[in-house]
Amino acid sequence: MATERWTVGSYLAKRLQEAGIADYFVVPGDYNLVLLDELLGNRNLRMISCCNELNAGYAADGYARATGGPSAAVVTYSVGGLSLLNAVAGAYAEDLPLIAISGGPNTNSEAEWEYLHHTLGKVDYDYQHEMFARVTAEAVTIHHPSLAPVAIDRAIDTAMLRRKPVYIEIASNIANAPTSAPVSRSFARQSSSDPNTLATAVAQVSDFLNAAERPVLVAGSKVRAGQAERPLRSLAVACEYAQASMPNAKSFLSETNESFMGIYWGPVSTPGCGEIVDAADGLLFVGPVFTDYTTTGHQLGFDPGKAVMVHPTSIQLGDTHFSNVRMDEFLDALTDKLTPNSGAVTAFERVRTEQIPPTPGEAETPVTVRQLFARVQKMLDEDTTLLVETGDSWFNGIETNLPDGTRFEIQMQYGSIGWSVGASLGYALGNKKRRLISCIGDGSFQLTAQEISTMIRYNAKPIIFLINNGGYTIEVEIHDGPYNTIKNWDYAGLIDVFSAGEGNAWGCKVKSEGELDKAVKTALDHDGLCLIEVLIDRDDCNVNLLRWGNQVARNNGRPNRCR
Repeated sequence: MATERWTVGSYLAKRLQEAGIADYFVVPGDYNLVLLDELLGNRNLRMISCCNELNAGYAADGYARATGGPSAAVVTYSVGGLSLLNAVAGAYAEDLPLIAISGGPNTNSEAEWEYLHHTLGKVDYDYQHEMFARVTAEAVTIHHPSLAPVAIDRAIDTAMLRRKPVYIEIASNIANAPTSAPVSRSFARQSSSDPNTLATAVAQVSDFLNAAERPVLVAGSKVRAGQAERPLRSLAVACEYAQASMPNAKSFLSETNESFMGIYWGPVSTPGCGEIVDAADGLLFVGPVFTDYTTTGHQLGFDPGKAVMVHPTSIQLGDTHFSNVRMDEFLDALTDKLTPNSGAVTAFERVRTEQIPPTPGEAETPVTVRQLFARVQKMLDEDTTLLVETGDSWFNGIETNLPDGTRFEIQMQYGSIGWSVGASLGYALGNKKRRLISCIGDGSFQLTAQEISTMIRYNAKPIIFLINNGGYTIEVEIHDGPYNTIKNWDYAGLIDVFSAGEGNAWGCKVKSEGELDKAVKTALDHDGLCLIEVLIDRDDCNVNLLRWGNQVARNNGRPNRCR
């Protein structure tokens, strides 16, 4: 009986396929070339060649967001791995199961005291593993083919279970070495809650919330890590509580629900929303993370003693902690125990301020950010994802009203400028059924612009609004200086440069509302990537960015109290 030959590389490829990955993002280098050959042998996987390793990591970040599953980036040792490191750290902060894969030195090099290129010039080749161990949930180095299956399976399993990145390093002379055939298995499992703790937590939390007169439900970013969006939305409908999202949890709750108040963001909350949340006598926070950014410099005013904190694997009620309780199982069980209560909704209706969209100007009127995002608002539907880069786009994107089904992506925990370009590539390839609209500032775009060429190469079709206002607007409002001004580019002209006569990308530059309207119409009808460069005055930004930036700057600038 003939047996199929399996290698470490082909084993890894099969496991990536079984984990649900279809595209993986690559930058080649001599330590990973044999591994890439082995991965290419799996016809169910597609290699996406990126311009640099940082962008490949950002693309894997976006891919994981689009699919809800794992993603993969493959790089060479040291010069590639350390370039990838920043994107992996971002995925760790944002709870994304990114599988970082690196080629490694020959297994004999350290034992034979060989100095190697691309390294630090010392015979010590564990440093990349050690660095990745700080920003991943599991880091493995494979030096023997017989140990590869267990190490690979454990790493992928950890990524799926923890919803965090993992690191797999495969020595260059091991990638094509024979190993075990992959026995079919699933990586979609989750550990179950302790039944006794779950029951006790549900009983005590439901008693607490049912005794409140004006309870409020607030969604936080860890809902993604808890894989709990479905049960969260079900609970939101059943309990009838007033509802809000923290800024980096936008789209986790339906914004079309009559009980939805808006964004809870301290002093820059949706008008009326912050006051109702802070005054609530029963708060159910699901997946919150209270950073200086999500709290506008730690300016939230709710009473912690009146709040329930639901984390991915634990619950906190006052001083009582319930461990080993899964967020999704807790929300499912709690839904049936809560008494519907719209007390806070009634209170919100008394203070609600209707947001009036700006009236379009004449065709020759210069474009403002308000007018730009008024057009973006009209483009949103149930099959759209709005992705916003760090900066003014955060605030304008967060103020949009999402139709049911619209998705919203933001990297607020890590906030690495330039993330959005690579993430747009990965997201567009990861979910081709959704129209991706990306709003990117010129300063951020300059960090990672070359990945537009990869989008053209692989026929990714996002609509990108490139907001050209001459600098780092978010940094200007936190702390201004000459370093916040950048060299202007012909951004729309880059489409011709990156296309080089190939693909179906289209770009244009607009200065007026009339030109913007024509560009939007063309983009919606165009079958390919669209980049619309929008010229905006340098001082034109969202008023909430001014308020937020002032508070964050004040928090950053507190005098040293250390002795």
